[in-house]
Amino acid sequence: MNTKENILITGATGNVGSELIKFLKGKNVNTIAGVKDPEKKSDGIDLISYRLLDFEKPETFRSALSDIDKVFLIRPPHISNVKEFIFPFIDAASDSSVKEIVFLSLMGVENNKLTPHYKIEKYIKDKKIPYTFLRPSFFMQNLSTTHKDEIRNQSEIFVPAGKGKTSFIDVRDIAEIGMLALIQDGHINKAYELSGKEALNYYEVAEILSAVLNKKVIYADPNVFSFFFRMKKNRLPIKFILIMIALYTVCKLGLAGKVTFETKKLLGRDPITFRKFAEDYRNVWT
Repeated sequence: MNTKENILITGATGNVGSELIKFLKGKNVNTIAGVKDPEKKSDGIDLISYRLLDFEKPETFRSALSDIDKVFLIRPPHISNVKEFIFPFIDAASDSSVKEIVFLSLMGVENNKLTPHYKIEKYIKDKKIPYTFLRPSFFMQNLSTTHKDEIRNQSEIFVPAGKGKTSFIDVRDIAEIGMLALIQDGHINKAYELSGKEALNYYEVAEILSAVLNKKVIYADPNVFSFFFRMKKNRLPIKFILIMIALYTVCKLGLAGKVTFETKKLLGRDPITFRKFAEDYRNVWT
């Protein structure tokens, strides 16, 4: 008898999680979203069920993980203290029936011990839970979410990344690989560095957006202080702004431009290009 596996998706309403759910639809699995408010379902996400899961409330872990076979784990962006809020969830997963964690990590994390992602990867290994680590480059969708308004309203990209190149990846590619890691054999205890097929600096990104949107989009290239105060004015949490500054500094130093071939190898096709992403999301900025 072929029993469907129960897969818990954390971050189900976010960029990667919502796309992952679409890829899992129609597969021979039970997809379950762990969310803070099960009554507040997101539009367009067709799920079998929702469960209460709040990383800041450990009392929600046991019921959220009940009868779960696999977990797709995404660290909530506002949580930096992973020892206090994420480790106990991993402990609970280890103590339950979970037989694999697919964790959305970060490219280059193995060389950056200060990142929350490094600490989470190490803890999953220490607990001896079978894992798959997805280590993507910068999301293209950062420009259609976090930086959407500045592109739409001011026709500018306002990030402190200098002339550094970034090997942007579309979250739809990450989600499809996440689906494969969850339902296919052969991915246990592996880490995949995922990028798009090209590295672009933000001047080149602005040129592509200008062509697609049929209006002039400029790259402002602010310093970190201007960026901090603009984001603070936009009411982003200070910890989140500081994480953004750290990541864009990595870009500025030329350390985010690595192009890998694992995305193509896993998907059996070329990654989605930035131009294709811009065309698909055009309405977000118009």
